[in-house]
Amino acid sequence: VREHPVVVFMKGSPAQPLCGFSNAVVQILRLHGVEDYRAHDVLQDPDLRQGIKDYSNWPTIPQVYLNGEFVGGCDILLQMHQNGDLVEELKKLGIRSALLDAEKDQEKK
Repeated sequence: VREHPVVVFMKGSPAQPLCGFSNAVVQILRLHGVEDYRAHDVLQDPDLRQGIKDYSNWPTIPQVYLNGEFVGGCDILLQMHQNGDLVEELKKLGIRSALLDAEKDQEKK
């Protein structure tokens, strides 16, 4: 979880998520322009699937980590996206959310 600023443990891959919740996490990250992140497919390794649940003390997949810290699953990431917290958390990682640029484009129109 510390190998990269943004790490996602999910079912499938960003190119081919294998559950709706994993797909939602990928879409939220994509909305913010976060393309450079590490994704781990827990379906490929049962030990990883259980191990990450034990590590985070969180029972579900996907799991999102920002700067080595467990953030939560799909529901938490969606809430952070909706209330603007995700923009702030990404900023702490040196990642500028693409939504900020989209807002500026809308203001110009």
